[in-house]
Amino acid sequence: MGRTSETRLSFMRLKGLIWKETKQIVRDPSSIGIAFFLPVALLLIFGYGVSLDAEHVPIGIVIEQPGPEANDFAAGFRDSDFFDPVFYESVQDAEKDLIERKIMGLVWTRSDFARTLLSGTTAPIGVIVNGVDANQARIVEGYITGVWIKWLSSYALSHGKPLSLPVNIKHRIWFNSAVRSRNFLVPGLVAVIMTLIGGMLTSMVVAREWERGTMEALLVTPVRIREIILSKVIPYFILGMGGMLLSVYISIVVFDVPFRGSYLALGFASALFMLTAIALGLIISTAAGNQFVAGQIAIVITFLPAFMLSGFVFDINSMPVPIQVITYTVSARYFVSILQTLFLAGDIWPIYLVNCLWLAIMAFIFFLIIKKKSHKRLI
Repeated sequence: MGRTSETRLSFMRLKGLIWKETKQIVRDPSSIGIAFFLPVALLLIFGYGVSLDAEHVPIGIVIEQPGPEANDFAAGFRDSDFFDPVFYESVQDAEKDLIERKIMGLVWTRSDFARTLLSGTTAPIGVIVNGVDANQARIVEGYITGVWIKWLSSYALSHGKPLSLPVNIKHRIWFNSAVRSRNFLVPGLVAVIMTLIGGMLTSMVVAREWERGTMEALLVTPVRIREIILSKVIPYFILGMGGMLLSVYISIVVFDVPFRGSYLALGFASALFMLTAIALGLIISTAAGNQFVAGQIAIVITFLPAFMLSGFVFDINSMPVPIQVITYTVSARYFVSILQTLFLAGDIWPIYLVNCLWLAIMAFIFFLIIKKKSHKRLI
């Protein structure tokens, strides 16, 4: 009977602590802002403002000797969504604008373009691409090659001649057939948003208690340390899951990102990741004891790794090997992989289960650290 009464009393204390923490969240505009307004702002910025696609690239077209063949080839750039062609009379003028970065590349047909084309040899065209941004340069080069091959095929077909190419390329793109970088970026951004909610907010909750002097009052009450920890975890877990639902809704409805997986699988993985982020935030808050210091540490330990080392923007396989090893300690790496798989490919269980296992292991380790570091004494 005494044990039952103790258990009931423990639940009542926990309920009171959760209610206290909930009221603090409601009274703190920054918590609501980070949980609901910041996700909307980040999604709008990245969804509309950040793109890895090369579209409407200004490119110079130089035709030394106008003719039906050269003009028809140049029309391929005019009809393309990838290019905004600018026409020049001389290569020198085009090169000048290329140096001044008014155009990103130039294509020119020489004066003997039509003659060599009709003679059956390779038509002489020149291509120069601005290589300052190596990634965009490769994309532009590929687009130019695509326009060239498409025009050669059309020209050969119109003249009843087979197009002789060393390699016949047939493109087949899986999972993101529209080749929209938004479909790749937006799901990963959900992980960054949940890191902000889970890591940044909880990194300051314990430190705030110490600064305000309320932690000392809690320590002299019959409340147990695990009840204090749970009272911090549960409200922010609910807040974080609410931010996740809002982010996923905007991703699917506003940005038209496909979702091919199971919503139940998404919810389970999100819960694991949120627990991991909250646990890491509580570790920072317990160790720092100061809100400002805790916030700075949280940015370095949670937000920046989630942004830079999770595969959200930058390909992990392209990083140096020592950095790739470090990414295995970043929980967002596993959640980004889950999100991109669920959104674009579906329920690929080998990928999903392995990443969920790592998230569960990290959450377990973090909560063990919290249990060891948390105690009911002032020193």
